[in-house]
Amino acid sequence: MTEAASHADQAAIETKLAAARTRLILDKPFLGALVLRLPMQPAAPEWCPTTATDARVFYYNPDYIDALSLDQTQFMLAHEALHCALSHFARRQHRIRHKWDLACDYAINPLLIEDGLSPPPNALVMPLFKGLTAEEIYPLIDDADESEPLDRHLYDQEDRTGGTRSGLTEKDLDRPSPPKAGTQSDGKTGGAAGDDPSDAGQGSATGEPQPLTPDERETLSVQWRQRLAGAAQQALQAGKLGGELARQIDHLLQPQLPWRMLLARHMSALSRDDYSYQRPSRREGEFILPSLRSQQLDLVVAIDTSGSIKDAELDEFIAEIDALKGQVRARITLLPCDTTLCEGAPFRFEPWEDFRRPERIQGGGGTSFRPVFDWVEREGVQPDLLVYFTDAEGERPCQEPPYPVIWLVKGHAKVPWGQRIQLN
Repeated sequence: MTEAASHADQAAIETKLAAARTRLILDKPFLGALVLRLPMQPAAPEWCPTTATDARVFYYNPDYIDALSLDQTQFMLAHEALHCALSHFARRQHRIRHKWDLACDYAINPLLIEDGLSPPPNALVMPLFKGLTAEEIYPLIDDADESEPLDRHLYDQEDRTGGTRSGLTEKDLDRPSPPKAGTQSDGKTGGAAGDDPSDAGQGSATGEPQPLTPDERETLSVQWRQRLAGAAQQALQAGKLGGELARQIDHLLQPQLPWRMLLARHMSALSRDDYSYQRPSRREGEFILPSLRSQQLDLVVAIDTSGSIKDAELDEFIAEIDALKGQVRARITLLPCDTTLCEGAPFRFEPWEDFRRPERIQGGGGTSFRPVFDWVEREGVQPDLLVYFTDAEGERPCQEPPYPVIWLVKGHAKVPWGQRIQLN
């Protein structure tokens, strides 16, 4: 093939990629806005048989793109952009690299298919994993699974046996570092790898990109989180973001403070320790001095015993409530419930008593939240706070109660009212 013909073929592939990106921008503005953040750069087939990303650039094998339809090309562009937007490069931590790569593909591909995109051959899809995050999918993948992800994730070194928080193993540290993307053998810089979409397609990555450093990982994670929020806001305003993709984005953009800190903040705010300037008895003199008054907090704790909450999680939750109870002097009424209140409920604990799990908590059936709120109304109780530990999947009361409610939720389900705190 002549050099002129080679240039003509490359120009046709770049035109195809540009057309696919334009269609995404027009038809799916959320994905299109994310794709615009990844400059497109051709790569050597030796290390990029399909497509790849290092959270900075969309790398592609020209022959692979040439073999795809326009719809499939859109899928691959969106696939790499979602890896970046969902910060998969920053979330692996201790997990085995190969299993994590599979989990990320299993999490992304159903989202794109549900959004109407057409996957190329060999895309990893499993109905069992639909609606789950990569962290939730990871433990469900067999250690001996030899499947391969659709693309290459160039965030850290190749590693099928495990990793550290930085993604490197001792064996990796002994390997010579590959050259930076676009760095040629003479040390000169070739193609662009910046954030400017106008750089897309310029130059060629002759060497495999180096893995991200911890600082780069942190910086890119913040940048992509901001891009994700901005793209989601634009798409929502255009009315073109919904379904499972919108739910996962909403979950990812939630405040990431630990649930213990958020729960402690709510309980401390309700604590009634305060200074009183009420006029004292005449026997105590004429001076009005502030005095510390204290009233105990009445707390109702409801626990979903339908089987969705594991014993270890339940024990951890009870221990945390016990620690907080001592700090704010709270009296606790415990109401374990699946479709009905547990036998023996309510269980009451005074401020000076340890809050502990009852010896026998029956459950394992369906889930209904109504018995808990019905009991509170029937008994005429007016708690300062009701905390419900649940997966939020169940029959709910029709009306919001006249007291504050905190839902400590394991999973992604929404709550009808009250404050929602994410457990996992």
